[in-house]
Amino acid sequence: MADTKTSMATDLLLLLTLATLWGASYTLIKVGVETISPVTFIAVRTLVAGLILAAALRLRGLKLPTDRQTWKLFTVQACLNSAVPFTLIAWAEQTTDAGLATILSSTTPIFAFLLTALITRHESVSAAKLFGVAAGIVGICLIVGMEALAGSGENLWAQLAIVAATICYAAAAIFGKNFKGLDPMMPAAGSLIAGAAILIPVSLVVDRPWTLTPSADSMLALLALAVFSTALAFVIYFRLVQTLGSVGTTAQAYLRAPIGVGIGVVFLGETLASTAWLGLACVVTGVIAMTLPARRRGDQASIE
Repeated sequence: MADTKTSMATDLLLLLTLATLWGASYTLIKVGVETISPVTFIAVRTLVAGLILAAALRLRGLKLPTDRQTWKLFTVQACLNSAVPFTLIAWAEQTTDAGLATILSSTTPIFAFLLTALITRHESVSAAKLFGVAAGIVGICLIVGMEALAGSGENLWAQLAIVAATICYAAAAIFGKNFKGLDPMMPAAGSLIAGAAILIPVSLVVDRPWTLTPSADSMLALLALAVFSTALAFVIYFRLVQTLGSVGTTAQAYLRAPIGVGIGVVFLGETLASTAWLGLACVVTGVIAMTLPARRRGDQASIE
């Protein structure tokens, strides 16, 4: 009994750590893109994190697949889960607060349900899920729409870019079903490496990174993001999938949004309008309503 309690305490601590690492990523991005161009910033993030995960696989005695078909799937997953959404968020955070980015990005389960309901149609439609979708949409409107209606929504395109990135994450969760039978760390490592292969040439042409003069703070933020909020976060996620189960690990979604907002407030001095706080409450409520029914049915969780 004591061992069980100790194991559960460890899992809960790891769950809180995971939520903190992913919540902190938006503040790290905000600091990083101050002096590093978004494409270059994300290219290095994906490369470093992908190499770390590949090394972790080797230490476990596993090797990444070598067949062309699997790497095609990794490349599609890279576009949906790293290269495109990471870059969109990094670009957006040049003008958008980390706290708002955190809130908008936490709507992934809502968009995942909408995509499955409209495309794959393997999800049942319940009153709780419909309520969750409605609450999430209201939350987004409170965060984005009010500024636009007031005529002061100059950051609207950046905020919509974050919403687009969140839709990419939702699509990645659906596409990830193609990797059944693989160790879950393999698509994470493979897609990050494929994402780096896509972004590095773009970075060399568009940003000419050798001309950049990044600050020490931006470099440290990039390193922390790649090592801790990407590579280590995925390792913790896969550990929790084995102990709490893939569905139980979704509890981090409830914690990530308020933690991410809090980190932005404390370390960046950000403030949120009253409508944004209300939007945060709506988004968190919506995510809980969307995922609690799934927990009873034992659906699979997505990696965000």
